[in-house]
Formats: sequence, C-alpha cells, structure tokens
Amino acid sequence: MFYYISGNLVLLEPGVAAIDAGGVAYRMSISHTTYDALPKNHKEQRATLYTYLSVREDSLELYGFASVEELSAFRMLITVSGVGPKVALSLLSVLSPEKFALAVLSEDRKAISQAPGIGPKTAARIILELRDKLASKQLASGSGEQTPGTAAGHSSNTNDAVEALMVLGYSRTEALRALKDVDIVTLPLEEIIRLALKKLIK
Repeated sequence: MFYYISGNLVLLEPGVAAIDAGGVAYRMSISHTTYDALPKNHKEQRATLYTYLSVREDSLELYGFASVEELSAFRMLITVSGVGPKVALSLLSVLSPEKFALAVLSEDRKAISQAPGIGPKTAARIILELRDKLASKQLASGSGEQTPGTAAGHSSNTNDAVEALMVLGYSRTEALRALKDVDIVTLPLEEIIRLALKKLIK
C-alpha cells in the first residue's frame, strides 16, 4: 500500500516513530536499528521510512524502516514459518541487515537467537528455510553471469557476498552487478556487503 512515508518526524521513542505527511501522522513500529538511524532532536526534522503494512483479521499495523535493505530483510524473515512481524523486528533490532545475512550464510544460530523471542529452534528454522530459498534462487538463476575475481580467496569472498545479498532478496544478477566495482580483495566481507547494498538502493 505504501512504499515509503516522508515528512516531519513528530514522535520518536524506542520501538515507535510517527511521521506527519500532508497533515496525517502515521504511527509505525520500528526496530532499534531504525531508531538509532533517526534524528533524536526530531522537532521539525524531516525523515523517510520505508514501510510494510501488516494486515490481520483484527488489526492493521504499519512497520517503518530507515533503509530498503532492512525492509528487504524483514520481508524475507516473515516468510519463515512461525516468524511474524514482531519477531522479525526483534531480530533486526539486534542484527543489521548485513549481519543478519552473514548469520544465515554461516549458520550462526547463536547470533540469531540473541534476539528476544527467538530460541535455538526458531533460529535453526530461519537458517534452514532461508538457505533453502537461497538454493532455489541459485538454481533458478543458473550460472550465466561470471563471478568477479579469479583467485580462490577472492572468488570465495564474492560468492559469500552474493549469497548474503540473495538472502536479503536480491537476485544473483543484481548482486553481481553491485559487486563489480567493490574491492573484494582487501575489504572484510561485511564491508563488501554494506557497499554493495549502498549501490543497490541508489
């Protein structure tokens, strides 16, 4: 329904933000990651939040995100059985989108289960289902695009970054294009992913 809402930030507290757009204030649930990204002295400050509207039989709830990649991670998370919007928001409050993607990629249950409301079993299910989706995407995309970097270590770094970006909902082709001018030789994997995401959301 809404892709993003942009206007004056009229309310900001942990877990909640409201933006006045055209005389209507939209209240949104937010993660700690988004809270940290918004201006704390918010009077007269303009802000943009990317949104997801959760529709249930008895309620409508709007969720806001400071970045497209956080929204993408949220959308991927709520496709996992047993993971609703509140649990997804809880996880994204303790892990950035980049760290979340790396946790899935490395099957790091401990990192995922540090979020309130997520135990070891749920963490394992998140990893299993998202890695299955990743495998399906890789089969569907095939190997038509060449992976940048020829040395084994460079190729491994690139493949890991591509898989992490695919966890966040991007296609293999989009991921490879975003990585073309990124220094995959000297940068750590998390920084490679962050720079690629920056290019993808331009």
